[in-house]
Amino acid sequence: MKINLAVLYGGNSTEHEISIISAVQAINNIDTEKYEVIPIYLTKDSKMYTSSSLTKMDVYKDLDKIKTLATEVLLTKKDNDFVLIKNHFPYSVVKKIDIVLPIMHGYNTEDGSIAGFLEVLGIPYCESDIYASVIGQDKIFQKQILKENGIPVVDYEYFYESEYTLDQNSVIKKLEKLGYPLIVKPARQGSSVGITIAKDKKTLEKAIDDALMYDEKILVEKVVENLTELNCSVLGDNSSYEASLIEQVFGSDEILSYQDKYMSNNSKTGSKGMASTGRKIPADISDEMTKKIEEISIAACRALNTNGVVRIDYLMDKKTNEVYLNELNIVPGSLSFYLWDPKGVKYKELLNKIIDCGVKRYQKKSKKLSSFKTNVLEGFSGTKGVKK
Repeated sequence: MKINLAVLYGGNSTEHEISIISAVQAINNIDTEKYEVIPIYLTKDSKMYTSSSLTKMDVYKDLDKIKTLATEVLLTKKDNDFVLIKNHFPYSVVKKIDIVLPIMHGYNTEDGSIAGFLEVLGIPYCESDIYASVIGQDKIFQKQILKENGIPVVDYEYFYESEYTLDQNSVIKKLEKLGYPLIVKPARQGSSVGITIAKDKKTLEKAIDDALMYDEKILVEKVVENLTELNCSVLGDNSSYEASLIEQVFGSDEILSYQDKYMSNNSKTGSKGMASTGRKIPADISDEMTKKIEEISIAACRALNTNGVVRIDYLMDKKTNEVYLNELNIVPGSLSFYLWDPKGVKYKELLNKIIDCGVKRYQKKSKKLSSFKTNVLEGFSGTKGVKK
């Protein structure tokens, strides 16, 4: 009997379309002998739709048209089953769901919001939990935890929009102590959205204004010069992590931009997501550096307690040979399948392993006490006995 696997994607995020690309890639590579795949598309206004037609990229050229092609549904629990029901009378069951694979990128989705929603429902799901997701999305939280665990990160500062509005000069002075050039990032965005390099005070102020369009919390880092960008994916859970091959990535800009990642290959055939980015696998680095990055990657995943597959981006100074962990991506673009294929792990097998990790976590969590059967409010009268 097949397992009913719901793939949940889209959402109210600046990376909405990137999520669609990653999800459709995955849907068309899932092992259909083991799983019945149910697409659940979450619109930008937070409505859920399902239809077998959602497995084709062409459908998404007109996002408004999807509402006429698919059925609007709600994900809920009914009679101890997790089900999709029609979001209109007579609210009949469309599909039973056994486990959810969220493939969502960015703020309002990948940041723990969707993991929290699924936790509240109690439905089994794949990829990382709320805690790892929050840390993975907030670049500042992430750097603080990585640094505490002895993992190398570049020098950085951060501030809130309220601080900048109150005293812009003080914030600028604090940032300039890092030394130009600087890279300015919205703390909780992804896919290089809102990221700019500043080479002087004027461009720094402009970069901050741009970043504030996306977030109130801003990260500013010292730029690593003589830069080589490297990526490594990690698969597994806290009982066992495995590193992929390491790639060297190339962009047309000073940084690997949103344009490089998602727009460079889509003029006629449609973007292939991160799979279309210029890269060399394995990277042109020494065996010693390869081992170092693998060890750092596994240590970072253990520190954040990731689950499933992640991608970790590194910055290497070619002159000093110093390497810094730049960012850990909880739900990486294209699920980083292109980093596993050269290692002999085909996309179908990678997806099976991701789903197995989700099942394993659910089974372990089910054995833990999460609530009490007794009702402490039984016979409750007023506030007497309430803890103060």
